[in-house]
Amino acid sequence: MRHAVLLLAAALLVACESGPADLTVGAVEFRGPPGSLAPRLGVTGDRAVLSWLEPAGAGRHALRVATLADTGWVPAGTVVVHDSLFVNWADVPSVLPLTDGTWLAHWLEKTAPSTYAYHVRMALSSDAGRTWGAPFSPHGDRSPTEHGFVAMVPWGGGAAAVWLDGRNTLAPTRPPAHPPTRGAEGEGGAGPMSLRFTTIRSSGAVAPDVELDARVCDCCQTAIAPTRHGLLVAYRDRSPAEIRDIVVTRLVDDQWTAPRPVADDGWYYPGCPVNGPAVATAGDTVVVVWFTAAHDTARVFAAISHDGGARFGPRVRIHDERPVGRVDVVWWRGAALVAWLEETADAGAVRVRRLAADGRPGPAVTVAPTSVARAAGFPRLAPVGTAVLVAWTDPEATGGVRVARVRGGS
Repeated sequence: MRHAVLLLAAALLVACESGPADLTVGAVEFRGPPGSLAPRLGVTGDRAVLSWLEPAGAGRHALRVATLADTGWVPAGTVVVHDSLFVNWADVPSVLPLTDGTWLAHWLEKTAPSTYAYHVRMALSSDAGRTWGAPFSPHGDRSPTEHGFVAMVPWGGGAAAVWLDGRNTLAPTRPPAHPPTRGAEGEGGAGPMSLRFTTIRSSGAVAPDVELDARVCDCCQTAIAPTRHGLLVAYRDRSPAEIRDIVVTRLVDDQWTAPRPVADDGWYYPGCPVNGPAVATAGDTVVVVWFTAAHDTARVFAAISHDGGARFGPRVRIHDERPVGRVDVVWWRGAALVAWLEETADAGAVRVRRLAADGRPGPAVTVAPTSVARAAGFPRLAPVGTAVLVAWTDPEATGGVRVARVRGGS
């Protein structure tokens, strides 16, 4: 009996030290064609929707979409084929299933010869992606400037969307204290990049877009999620002194709150790191995950709020030794699952780690080896039943979009 008690105590100690239960990774179950890139995942019921870009010949690209059925991945159709698609490793399209069964797709189209003159285009499908309606834009601005880095979520009989909007970059303003450089992906112009918001009905009606922040980082991904009391948007801010920390703004009682930092990293960076945050919610529990290189040290952190994002707890370390960032997060089985890229001795790896609601991290697991070059893009997550799908890009010559499944946890 004493021996059994000691074994039980040891098991409990191990469980407490290791946090959430270990994860296991399945084999690759989806392989996109060579040259495919920019995967995004959505969920409808107990099925997943995967979108990606692929070459379509004659200098064109196509936005494709497939669904995960009981028998495996089933091609559902082509959203758009165009020679003016803006194809990029960081600013990527998506297909979002809405609550009434309608699908909303977004992509990016070039509008002028300038490299970063492109607009957001959208279309709706009422037959699960087999056919698509006429394209439209969520923003009223038509200036030949950057409009992208879209995040969308089902909301109010349609969807809510945020994006980075360059309409003010054409207007002359006083130079900032530290003149910006384009950085990793290009940044500059006379005025700052802004963050804007709108709603889209499943009928196609678009509300007038509104400005949420007049000065933000020029090319970092945005994130949006619902809470019990409204919406929460996370993004990388840009102070006049070029501090690039993560902030959130919340829609509470039909009013947007003033942006507040998730944590005080104090990352001074006179350019865009192209490394935005991710957010997952469950009721009023909010998990924000982000990359920072403040004080010349690369790190991936998470922070948890239990009041809808009004206040966040202390930062929790997610990374291993040499993180690259490019994060995603979903809520799954009572905890968060975080994905990021980590540099390794060979090249890089897609890694995942569970984070309990009380902030306890579980062990990190490698989903797949990959590169840390831009061509590797960003890993994406989607919870489906008892597993989480992980999509990433294998940038090898014969590679492309890949999907595997993570199971485990408790």
